[in-house]
Amino acid sequence: MKLKLGIPKGSLEAATIDLFRRAGFQISTSSRSYFPAIDDPEIECMLIRAQEMARYVEDGVLDAGLTGRDWVEESEAQVETVADLIYAKQSFGKVRWVLAVPEASPFHTVKDLQGKIIATELVSATRRYLEANGVTAKVEFSWGATEVKPPELADAIVEVTETGSSLRANKLRIIETVLESNTQLIANVKSWKDPDKRRKLEDVRMLLEGAINALGKVGLMLNVEKKNLAAVIAVLPALKNPTVSALSDGDWLAVNTILEELTVRRIIPRLKEAGAQGIVEYPLNKIVM
Repeated sequence: MKLKLGIPKGSLEAATIDLFRRAGFQISTSSRSYFPAIDDPEIECMLIRAQEMARYVEDGVLDAGLTGRDWVEESEAQVETVADLIYAKQSFGKVRWVLAVPEASPFHTVKDLQGKIIATELVSATRRYLEANGVTAKVEFSWGATEVKPPELADAIVEVTETGSSLRANKLRIIETVLESNTQLIANVKSWKDPDKRRKLEDVRMLLEGAINALGKVGLMLNVEKKNLAAVIAVLPALKNPTVSALSDGDWLAVNTILEELTVRRIIPRLKEAGAQGIVEYPLNKIVM
């Protein structure tokens, strides 16, 4: 059994390969090949643009692939959603497709764009959004550099953003959100019904979700005398209750927990004050719930 898996080429490529690495899969790409090597004999990878992924998965060229929910909606492909994977190229969060206009524009809502020109790469979804709002406007496909088109080449744009910084840099303001999107692991309907391929996809999903759960978190272990245990635990904001186990010295205990990485620099000094010793911070690749 070989699972044909699409890896998104372009802006999500590096983040996706890094996520797979954290999940335990080593993917090696080459500028000369669209078929990355992966250290799993049951998976065969192919680099595909995220915009085209859903269509190739729907047609069965690929058994599964990673792409944005926005592109699944844009293509209206009939595929199975195996998992929502909340990561992106910068923030590991969701992205938004927003309706934006020049700062000096008189437009303030989508209703103001009746009869106007909107440039976007997300043409079909934008047309459906306008229709849902009772607005008739000309939607033009943008081949790139969409932010520079208003006001000369378009009255407004629909563009994807994570932070809004690029839009602000181009003196644009957001007036509405057209849709939110995140990366999804999608599967071909027939492949999802195949027991072997489905089990493999479910294994991959579990490991990818475990890698996402571990983002921004670290493990912390320490030793503490029994008399100081309550004081130490009071300092720890645990993912769940910390694990406490006995040491060979009956008066001492080992404590193991998981923390947000940003909190560790504040918590370690407080742990030391509370009587903790042998404090070790270590990185996490996966947290499987």
